[in-house]
Amino acid sequence: MDKIAPSRRSANMRAIRSSDTKPELLVRRLVHRCGFRFRLHRKDLPGKPDLVFPGRKAVIFVHGCFWHMHGCQSVRVPKSNVDYWRPKLIRNCERDAQHVEALTRMGWRVLTIWDCETTNLSVLEQTIRQFLS
Repeated sequence: MDKIAPSRRSANMRAIRSSDTKPELLVRRLVHRCGFRFRLHRKDLPGKPDLVFPGRKAVIFVHGCFWHMHGCQSVRVPKSNVDYWRPKLIRNCERDAQHVEALTRMGWRVLTIWDCETTNLSVLEQTIRQFLS
């Protein structure tokens, strides 16, 4: 049973953003500092990638470890309302795979950066530079 009132739970869920999240903003600043220019959330591409590099035919997704079931140590599947959460999170993963497959078929290169990977900026910068070069 949920310990929070339905109206409060609804407000909490509404506050969760799909774009301009802290990890995404961090990655955007890092990429810009590296000298790469990009477009944001192109709606004409599958999955509306977070960063799009049209000239390089490359896209970057910045995924939250919880919402996209990364499997790192920071992720815990909720113990309450499992009948809701497990299928929802599995659908997110399946949708992610479909988007990556569609983009790859269209000739785009895809990099997924996980929330937990944004803690080590030097490694992240190296990964991004290798991907975009």
